[in-house]
Formats: sequence, C-alpha cells, structure tokens
Amino acid sequence: MFGLFFLILFTPGVSEFLCTSSDLDISYAFCDSTAHAFMFNLTPCSLMNKSVWKAALTWIPRSDITFLKIVFNVWYNGDKALHWQEILCSGADDEYSVCGMLKGETIATDFNIKGSRIKFPKGNYNVILQGFSDDSENNVIVCLNFTMIVKQDGF
Repeated sequence: MFGLFFLILFTPGVSEFLCTSSDLDISYAFCDSTAHAFMFNLTPCSLMNKSVWKAALTWIPRSDITFLKIVFNVWYNGDKALHWQEILCSGADDEYSVCGMLKGETIATDFNIKGSRIKFPKGNYNVILQGFSDDSENNVIVCLNFTMIVKQDGF
C-alpha cells in the first residue's frame, strides 16, 4: 500500500499526524512556538518500497539564507542512533538553490531519497532536524521534531 506523506506546517507547538500505512506512522511538531510556513510531501508513505522516495519541499524562511548548517539527530527506542551535520550554504560557491534566498522568498524544490540504503528495524524513532544560520549553532532558523513508528521488521 502506498500513501502520501504531506504536511503544511503553520501551527506552532502542536503535534500533527502526517502519514500512515501498514508498516509506518509519522507525526511531527515544531521545536519552537513560532509559526512557520513549510510544506513537505513524500511518496510513498511506506518503507516497503526500497527504491526511491519522491520528496517536495516548500518553505518560506524567516531570515536570509547566506549560511545554512543542517543538523540531523535520530533516536531509536530512546537511544541516540545517528548524528549528521553538514554546511549547505557558506556564502561562497554554494551548490544548493536555497543558498542566497532572502527572508520571505518561497523556496520550492524536489529531490529523491534513496530508501534502499536505510534499514529500519521495528520500533520508535525520533528525528530532530535543525537548520542554523551560523556555524556555532546559536541561531535556529527551522527545527522539526518527527516521530516515526516502524510497525514491522525487515525493511
């Protein structure tokens, strides 16, 4: 069964149920209490398809994007499972279209997520995705807290 993972995030501090299938449930909340303009779409809403997920992102940032550091943390059943960070925009020779966007401009982009590289055992996952406008991680421009429940082993 394939589903559609779609969200428009405007409500601060409220957890919203996003997606369900026979093998997966996903919900989200913002980390802060500020309203956001953000949309994310992922097809299919399933871990059974191990090829490629199609994703679309629309976001109106609350500040200029001259520098952007992404920090991605994953907890599995309460234990930290992954920490990944990358500077996407540094202000010089940036390769991503989001770099250089101004506060209030709409960012709209499509990309693929290769699901076959990731094996998800049954359990509860918490995913914190943070975007910072500085390398010292003091100025948060976006923060999302996803909860993902994998219902079956073997994916």
